[in-house]
Amino acid sequence: MSTAAEHGHARVDVAAEFGEMYPSAMAINKLVGEAIGEHLAELVYLRGSYLNGCAFCIDTHTRAAIRAGRSERKLFLVAAWREAPDHFTEAERAALALTDEVTRLGEHGVSDEVYGRAAEHFPPRELAALITGIALINFLNRIGVTTHMQPPVRD
Repeated sequence: MSTAAEHGHARVDVAAEFGEMYPSAMAINKLVGEAIGEHLAELVYLRGSYLNGCAFCIDTHTRAAIRAGRSERKLFLVAAWREAPDHFTEAERAALALTDEVTRLGEHGVSDEVYGRAAEHFPPRELAALITGIALINFLNRIGVTTHMQPPVRD
């Protein structure tokens, strides 16, 4: 993995300085995956990471989704999911729309329309897990982007 210092900016290494928080984040990740399924969780994590521009998390969650059996084509289309509705179930589209609005929260929050569509597809526990998963990826993306975490070069 290249470091932030190699990009001209000395940034804190959160894992080295405050890494004891990662087991808690990974425990939440596990609970989210158990509640909504790994496939959906990885789509949500990937979408949030695209919106936030977190290269490290895009790499991590693309690889995890492929390991979990997601097709590469579907993963590529997450970036433009609204333009490829036939590739996503109604529930996935509702989850991705919620991911978009929670990630881009803004001053008006999450619309009743988007929240209601998600609530139609997910019972309360799953909806709570979905919201938690979206919050988790935004938390991790903010660490990755702020500290310039880079994915390892594999090619």
